[in-house]
Amino acid sequence: QVQFVESGGGLVQPGGSLRLSCAPSGFSLDYYAIAWFRQAPGKEREGVSCISDSSRSTYYADSVKGRFTISRDNAKNTVYLQMNSLKPEDTAVYYCASLIVSFCSRGLGPIRGSWGQGTQVTVSA
Repeated sequence: QVQFVESGGGLVQPGGSLRLSCAPSGFSLDYYAIAWFRQAPGKEREGVSCISDSSRSTYYADSVKGRFTISRDNAKNTVYLQMNSLKPEDTAVYYCASLIVSFCSRGLGPIRGSWGQGTQVTVSA
């Protein structure tokens, strides 16, 4: 079963920062693009960022461009999402997933396996 464990979420004030981590459960990240998604209450899940297998290419949604940075450490089998200048509208449960290809495909889909538990990010004063 392809699934990830996300961590690093929490409560932060507007303008603050958080770094999310995601690690797969029992398999290697090698050869696949990894994407971060988020789902706010009452909204559909949306793609936030993606990184190719070699880290040569990345994708950011317009809403987070310039504030979020995605990175991966294949040696540690972990992907990170550095989130700066957080806004209340960034509040959501954040998930990561492996794509079925090595590059960030249009629409960031389809994903391999199933969704993990996610990590809650709350931006509030």
